[in-house]
Amino acid sequence: MSVPRNGAAALASTLAAAGVRRLFTLSGNHIMPVFDACLDAGIELLHTRHEAAAVHMADAWARLTGEPGVALVTGGPGHANAVSALYTASMAESPVVLLSGHAPHAQLGMGAFQEMRQTDIAAPLAKAATLAASADSLPADMLRALRLAGSGRPGPVHLSLPTDALEAACTQPLPEQTGAGLAAPLAQALPADTARAVLDTLAQARRPLILTGPAAMRGADQQAANALEAACGIPVIGMQSPRGVADPALGAFAEILAQADCILLLGKRLDFTLKFGAAPAIAAACAFLQIDADAVEFERSRRAVGERLGLTAQADHGTALAALRDACAGYTPRHAAWTADVRAALAYRPAAWATATAKQQGRLHPYQALAPVQALLDRHPNAVLVADGGEIGQWAQAILHAPDKVFNGVAGSIGAALPFAAAASLARPGAPVVAVLGDGTFGFHAAEIDTAVRYRLPFVAVVGNDARWNAEYQIQLREYGPERTVGCELLPTRYDLVTQAFGGHGSLVTMAEAVTPALAQARGCGLPACVNVMIEGLPAPVVRR
Repeated sequence: MSVPRNGAAALASTLAAAGVRRLFTLSGNHIMPVFDACLDAGIELLHTRHEAAAVHMADAWARLTGEPGVALVTGGPGHANAVSALYTASMAESPVVLLSGHAPHAQLGMGAFQEMRQTDIAAPLAKAATLAASADSLPADMLRALRLAGSGRPGPVHLSLPTDALEAACTQPLPEQTGAGLAAPLAQALPADTARAVLDTLAQARRPLILTGPAAMRGADQQAANALEAACGIPVIGMQSPRGVADPALGAFAEILAQADCILLLGKRLDFTLKFGAAPAIAAACAFLQIDADAVEFERSRRAVGERLGLTAQADHGTALAALRDACAGYTPRHAAWTADVRAALAYRPAAWATATAKQQGRLHPYQALAPVQALLDRHPNAVLVADGGEIGQWAQAILHAPDKVFNGVAGSIGAALPFAAAASLARPGAPVVAVLGDGTFGFHAAEIDTAVRYRLPFVAVVGNDARWNAEYQIQLREYGPERTVGCELLPTRYDLVTQAFGGHGSLVTMAEAVTPALAQARGCGLPACVNVMIEGLPAPVVRR
């Protein structure tokens, strides 16, 4: 067993041994030893233009590949820039590891360069935030962070890297084991008898539902959720929108949720997205069951619904899906009519959308702008849809579907679309990647077009340009009246020309018949591309039958 020359080499070698192929990063003083060590370890450094973008890229990579996404940023202000993106990853239940350079141990409390209480800053947004103790501790610290990010309810983990730990000589050899199993998540199994008890309780209900959280809506877990529904005949519905019961991606979900008489929360928090279980969103007599990796969620649910919460069990969503599926052996589904009605409600979209037009000349209704995108997504089995922004993001989620989706999610925070799209292009080479975002969103990380150009990561960014922060404008309009709208105005900026200036492709669309040709040019150019569509600023859809 070889002994790495220093802590940075130990860190990089451990990452490589665990199967981490690349780091999403932005250079800085504190992490130069890691940059150097990655050359010898064969780890690619994909460098971005902003630290938060590095975290967003790691987040999208983790969601699409199932691997931990690892971001590396410098200490102090670099760390502070990155931390905001942890919230989106946390609420999306995405296994991300943020590595941040840090002032040396020997100088802490003495006014070191960019000294900051980094773990205290990251802790509220991460499953754990740790300061590495020494060069010899770095391999174990790194493996622990990777394992924790994917265990239980997945989420971000932070590890700060003091420069003296990175530069100090190592005394301990690295473990000989390699591969993803080196830092494999720890399973929390659902006992078979508990799974059967849950299934029996659901079977006795007339209108049962199984609700999952974001982590069960990706890859193999989504397939397992589909298999469970097929086996038990009870609707399994994933939720990942801050609009909750009014999520337009779920059609007339609010209607059927209000009819449910028994709900299994399978890794799904009983939070604001479910109106905390209160009537009229959920019937006052509706019973709840809950399976969750975090026992604290049971107490939160009891606080909301009291004795209506019956059976609870601590297990991660993946093993729970498998155990429930196994419990269906010999089970005869008995909710066919209810499940058919639920699926019809989820699929419902108003027919009037198909003929909607904008009232303003030179503008498009959001449906006119987005409906043609579906043909592009349908061309490839691995197409990816990214949706971000306020109202336009909700229109996209209501209208479009794709094999893989990366949304800004329950956090409701905007700005991640462009780094999401670049990482999706990396994770799904050759597949169409379409990001639908608002003009406000574009401004957060416009410079990541430069990143995508440098790394030849093509995607199509469809910008719904209504020249304002429309979600907030709609709140002002609704709550205070048209004469009291303020602070939401933007310019009708030519984001297509901004994209061209960074080396990408851009086109401006002001007529409905120009959308499809513009999409074809954008997809065919092999570059990061922006289709800047001037739209009418309408509120997000609320779907009702």
